[in-house]
Amino acid sequence: MGIFEKLKSGLAKTHDNIFAKVDKLVYGKSKVDDGIIDQIEEILLSSDVGVQTTEILIENLKKRVKEEKFERTDELNRILKDELKKVFIEAIASINGFKIEKKPYIVMIVGVNGVGKTTSIGKLAYNFKNAGHSVLIAAADTFRAAANEQLETWAKRAGCEIIQLTQGSDPGAVVYNAISSASANNYDVVLIDTAGRLHTKTNLMEELKKVKRVIQKLMPDAPHEILLVIDATTGQNGVNQAKEFASAIGLTGLILTKLDGTAKGGIVLRISSELKIPVKYIGVGEQIDDLQIFDKGSFVKALIED
Repeated sequence: MGIFEKLKSGLAKTHDNIFAKVDKLVYGKSKVDDGIIDQIEEILLSSDVGVQTTEILIENLKKRVKEEKFERTDELNRILKDELKKVFIEAIASINGFKIEKKPYIVMIVGVNGVGKTTSIGKLAYNFKNAGHSVLIAAADTFRAAANEQLETWAKRAGCEIIQLTQGSDPGAVVYNAISSASANNYDVVLIDTAGRLHTKTNLMEELKKVKRVIQKLMPDAPHEILLVIDATTGQNGVNQAKEFASAIGLTGLILTKLDGTAKGGIVLRISSELKIPVKYIGVGEQIDDLQIFDKGSFVKALIED
């Protein structure tokens, strides 16, 4: 299966959640009325498109129905697709991948536990390795032994080296060792895993700030990327996480996982329009090559096409 086919397959639930529901809604009805428009609004909200974007879409839909005198319900899906395409392309902030200008290129990966952070790092390492870059992984989530074991497995699958210390070690020491080693051995990229859960939210953010300070002592202009991993199925919770992490340490982009398992793929649009943080990678499956560079044109095409 090619890259676009994987994306289309991954977005099938979201596609059906919007367009199959609209088809079902208008089946047997001949005229477009306010009741139908209101129910389309509910369908969009249930797909996690977000209140702000849904309002724009509904206004545009009403305007077109009135101006172009669409009365038949079988025209609605086509008009909705037109309007979705316009709004998605305009609203989604997208930067395709990374341009590595300095070496080692430091990428700090953050996110709460359970969102797919460790697997995303393994897949990201694989992507960089495939692009011809040498990659070193820093296992700075020293609070969970299972995290290091899982990361080690993914590092082997990606064919990358990993720097780790014993459980409970200072995460800053891991980061220091990894960047020093990467500089000495001319690595292109350092991917830094971080803790996803400490006793309180405040503790977690303070720990991440400390890791960032250690990085900046060694390389003042780093980290070059701070990527937040979000589970696409979490909806509003994912939006809240993005706000908190952005406020605490700053974010340069997002990795959105589990898009293949959700009917709420509209979260891509919602996060982009509300937070103005670019989505850089999306996860559309479990395999090592299923983390794709996010391209909004392909995303919209895959979402809208039947």
